[in-house]
Amino acid sequence: MKRILLIEDNTEIRENTAEILSLANYEVFTAENGKVGVTLANEKKPDLIICDIMMPELDGYGVLHILSKKQETAQIPFIFLTAKTEKADIRKGMELGADDYLTKPFDDTELLNAVETRLRKYAIRVKEYQNTTEGLETFIEDAQKALNLHDLCKDKKIKQFKKKGEVFMEGDLPLSVFFVKSGSVKAFKSNQDGKELITDIYKENDFFGFEPVLENVPYQESVVALQDSEIIVIPKFDFLTLVYSQKDVSTSFIGLLCKKVADKEKQLLNLAYNSVRQRIAEALLKLTQLKDSKDKIQVSRDDLAKMVGTAPESVIRVLSDFKDEKLIEIESGKIKVIQPGSLEKVIRWNVAL
Repeated sequence: MKRILLIEDNTEIRENTAEILSLANYEVFTAENGKVGVTLANEKKPDLIICDIMMPELDGYGVLHILSKKQETAQIPFIFLTAKTEKADIRKGMELGADDYLTKPFDDTELLNAVETRLRKYAIRVKEYQNTTEGLETFIEDAQKALNLHDLCKDKKIKQFKKKGEVFMEGDLPLSVFFVKSGSVKAFKSNQDGKELITDIYKENDFFGFEPVLENVPYQESVVALQDSEIIVIPKFDFLTLVYSQKDVSTSFIGLLCKKVADKEKQLLNLAYNSVRQRIAEALLKLTQLKDSKDKIQVSRDDLAKMVGTAPESVIRVLSDFKDEKLIEIESGKIKVIQPGSLEKVIRWNVAL
């Protein structure tokens, strides 16, 4: 049973509102002014707070301000209940962090809809979504309910890409965002001489192609399939709806995206400052995620060179060194990492131990 704190100085409104909520199977705590409300919020830790603005002792703005400063109460959904309808008052409440606004007089349906909607959105914010195809589908279903947009992502598709198939090319307009359901793809940039630099490898459960959509610029790199792959294609409009919708929904969705952003930032820093030996060691560890059933990696020396920003000859030389140091095995062109811990030391210290 969800717990609701109702802070309202008008006795009749407080009792009537509490009765409606109780009949809807909520556990209700009531406070006759802001000071009592703050005390109850700290004691009861309700799932949602409904608070009047104009009250003696401490007004609704003061209640929200105090609760937002405490970690234990800052995330509790907060609905203002007031007779004031001026835009300045609504704006002030929202700037302070209120989640919704109910204007008196209101009917039973308005009240219960506001409460149910706010609780659904908060549930999305605190729910842990797995970064998998199933997790993405669950998130979209929850977002449809929370935003009351049942057509959201109805046009997303699963596309099949053969090995070396183009997903998009540098300079194309960003019309979609992509999620790898199975397989893997590589992202690369080409210079004026036609030389490629692989900027990333996206594997199962990775998002890609969303930065240009957010920045409203053409794709800054090309993406092709490294192997036969299944890619979920999310239309630009639906992606932006998820990102810029209600705070609770967008917070959860951004959480699904952030890991790859952090990985890319780290990769670019390593490209700038690490030696070729360090970069190849890191690339090999990353590529182990694409190993086959015999723990072997099939990657061309050209692609490996493009990943680390060096010549194929340098890659061949370093791989030979790693083989002599018994960090890897090479058979029929395939690479097997046998000392991942030592490769990690190479990344940190540029030596094999």
